[in-house]
This record gives sequence, structure tokens and C-alpha cells, in this order.
Amino acid sequence: MAGIVARAPLLPKCDNARTGRPLIFRTPLIGMNLPAYQALTATFTRLYHYQHLGAIASWDQAAKMPPGGNAARGAALAELDVLMHQTLTDKSLRALMQAAESEALDPMQRANLREMRRDWEQANLLPERLIEAKSLAGSRCEHAWRTQRKENDWKGFLENFSEVVKLSREEAQTLAQVRGVSPYDALMDKYEPGTRSADIDALFGELKTWLPDLIGKVGAGQAGQSLIQARGPFPVASQRALGLEIMGVLGFDFSAGRLDISTHPFCGGVAQDVRITTRYAEDDFMRAMMGITHETGHARYEQGLPRDTAALALGRARSMGIHESQSLSFEMQVGRNSAFMGLLSPLVKKHLGEQPAFDAANLALLFTRVAPGFIRVDADELTYPAHIILRYEIESALINGEIEARDIPALWDEKMMAYLGLDTRGNYAQGCLQDIHWTSGSFGYFPSYTLGAMYAAQYFATIRRLHPTLDASLAAGDLTPIFNWLSTHIWSQASRWETGELVQRATGETLNPAHFRRHLEQRYLTA
Repeated sequence: MAGIVARAPLLPKCDNARTGRPLIFRTPLIGMNLPAYQALTATFTRLYHYQHLGAIASWDQAAKMPPGGNAARGAALAELDVLMHQTLTDKSLRALMQAAESEALDPMQRANLREMRRDWEQANLLPERLIEAKSLAGSRCEHAWRTQRKENDWKGFLENFSEVVKLSREEAQTLAQVRGVSPYDALMDKYEPGTRSADIDALFGELKTWLPDLIGKVGAGQAGQSLIQARGPFPVASQRALGLEIMGVLGFDFSAGRLDISTHPFCGGVAQDVRITTRYAEDDFMRAMMGITHETGHARYEQGLPRDTAALALGRARSMGIHESQSLSFEMQVGRNSAFMGLLSPLVKKHLGEQPAFDAANLALLFTRVAPGFIRVDADELTYPAHIILRYEIESALINGEIEARDIPALWDEKMMAYLGLDTRGNYAQGCLQDIHWTSGSFGYFPSYTLGAMYAAQYFATIRRLHPTLDASLAAGDLTPIFNWLSTHIWSQASRWETGELVQRATGETLNPAHFRRHLEQRYLTA
């Protein structure tokens, strides 16, 4: 969903020196005479339509498609990926990009041209053969993973996964050679334009100096809490009804999206048709509820993007770090806020029944309970970053060629024990097989989660300065101060600004991780 940056030497500008008027291009993609910028926009609008179809087909593959359809669907999606790649690498686009640079464009059009150039440069660095092979390998690996995870079958998974790694390394090395960065940085750039491992190392290194101590302090303090555990089972139908009602409270537009079930929760589709999924456990209602809250944050961002620029490169989400800042604003900043529990408690009782565990004060304790666990998506707010650091360190070493795919389980076991004190030896299903990201070669994505948590804390520090009574508004069921601020400063801006400038304009400063630390200490040490 994020913009993709690939920097190449700028080409000479192309204009009509004789008349001073913009050159007019006939593009085979649209069959019309148009100025260069308009011709590019028409081409990228067509690409958006292809992406729309691909997103819905991928959602169906994960949520609805019968297992026997995977090979055919994988082939169809690979063909669509090739078609989009051919569209972006059409030889006519080079001249269009040159000419558009010299046309009289307003600031919004300039920003759109910047984003189109990113995509165009990225596509022209990668061969069609690699695009198709990576798409097919990812479909095979992800489909088999659904069963292999349940069966704790690392050996079976490794056979497909090794091909995904090989192709991802080829992609990384191809991009890195042109950009002059490490292979891993070249892939991370797809999700976090302009971010480098040195930036992440500094952020995560600083985080590791204080987070373990904070986890220890909070754990010791919570040991004496009087906590009532919820008693199940919690029927899936009741959990779904609860989730749908929470989505409504959080402003989800059901005329432009829906909720379904998948092996791994995700948000997909396009702004006009957002698909979110979750998974249910009848002995744990919190898992699906927080998963739905998280994915609703993603969905509200997509639904809040400007519809008049939805088909433009300018109109998409800024980066995955910004996207995760929306899901974590909803899940962590709102969903685990004690003031929100007064709103949540009646809904939980309505759908899951009356019991003392569902009183607002007890729900607040349940949703801020700190306890290291195996599963990242179920992790509490304090231990979650440790899961991300673990994955970042493994995937960066893998793509940079410092380790091989077969080395992952041992490294996973070592880091889980070091960071969370948990033994995952032989437990692949709750260890290195738990996530979907690596199955499709989405290496470089994981840092976005903790970047998102940091951005979210910074947003809410700003919102609280503007609305000192924010918690009282939340307790009264009024979320409009939050929605209005996010809509004005994040959603409506889409990709008009590059990430640093977007955050600077919204909060008055670029990313400042001190807000994240302050948020955690205030929530967990002063409660």
C-alpha cells in the first residue's frame, strides 16, 4: 500500500522549445492525445483498477476460496502482476515522465508525479520473469503454510519458503545495486520510503535500553492486582456480533467494507471496498476483539483517503509505518485506554453475557495486563516491540545473506528466550511459522509495526494538547476529537507529503520516540 522509491539518474527534460507549449502524447494505453501529465494519470488510473481486482482476488483467496482453487488463482494473480509490470514498463512512459517534469503543474500534481515516478522507477529495475516467479512462489508458500502451521511442519514449509527467499534476495540485490544500499534496505524501502537499517537500529537500540526494565517493573506491580478472568466459552457468532458493533462505534463504513475470517488477520481491498478479517478462539474473546479493533484502524485510514484522488498514486496511504500508526491508534491508544472501557463494557455484556469480568474496571486490567506470550498479534502493548525487534533482526540477516532459511528456528528460539524468556524449541506453530508476511516475501515490513506505535503515541500527545479532556470525551462515547484530527492531518493528506514532512505538519516535529516511552510509562506506571 505504501509508495515505492527507486532513485535513478534524472533524465533530460523534454519540452517543445519551438512553441513553448507542452508536448502532446498519444499513449496506446488510452488511445487519446493528452498532455504528458494527463496521459500518465490515465495510465496510473488503469493500474489502480488492476490493483483493485488483485486486492479483491487476494482477499477471496485468503478468506473464501476453496483450497482446490489455489493453483489457478495463483496463476491468475501472477498474470495480473505481470500485466501491471508491463503497464509500468511500457516504453512510452519514459518520454511521458520526462515531459511531465517541464509542464506547468500545481503542487498536488507535482506530488502525484513524484509518486508515479517512484513506482515507474521501481518497476523498470525488475525483470518481468522475477515478478511472475515471485508471485507464483508466494501463492504456493502461503497456501501450504495454512496447513503446515497447524501441523507444526517446519520441514514442509521450508521447501516452499526457500524459493521465496531466493527470489526475494534476487529482487533485493537487483534494487540494492542501483540504489547503493544494502539488500535489506532496498526491500524495506518499499514499505518505508527513505528509511534505512541505520535508522531502525538506532530506534530499536534505544528501545532495548529501557523497555526490558519497564516490562519487569510493570510485571512486578501487576503481580498483586486482583483480576477476574473471563469465563468462556464465547461462541463465534456472539464474538462476531460484538466485533461488528465495535466497528460501528469506531466509525467503520459498512457500505464500503466487510468483516470475514482468515488464517491470519489482515486488511485489504481498496478505499471504496475495504475487507478486514480476524480469527476467533472460543476460549478467548479478547483475541478477536483486539484484532478487529486493530484492523478497523487500517480500514478507517483507507476509507478516509480522499475519494477524488483514490485512483492516483498521490491518493494512496503514505507508508506502512503510517498505516500501522492508524491500526495502533485504534487498538492501543483507544482500545486499551481505561476511559474506553466504560463504552466497551455494556457491549461485551450484551453479546457475551453478564459476568464480573466484564465490568469496566476489570476490563481495563485485562486489556493492560503485561505477560510475555508466544503470539505477536495477541501480545500486550509492552512486550509487542520485542516481537518486532526479533523479526527485524532475523529477516535483515536473512536478506543480507548472513544466515540461511534453515537457520531461522534456532535463531528464533535464541531470541525468544533472550527477549521474552519463552522456550519455543520445536514449537514452530507458535514460533517462526506464526506470521504470514514471510510466506509472500514481504521482507522489510516488520519495522513498520513499532514505527507505527511510535507515531501513534506522538499523534495522541498532540491530540491531548489540543483536547485536554480527551479521556472524558472517550468515557462519554465521543470519539470525534480523535477521528477529526486523524482525518484532517493523516487520512485526507494521503501521499501528498513524504513521511517526515507529513508527521512534522501533523505534530510539529518529525518522529520523536520519547512520546512512545512517555505514553507507556504514564499508562503502566502511574495508573
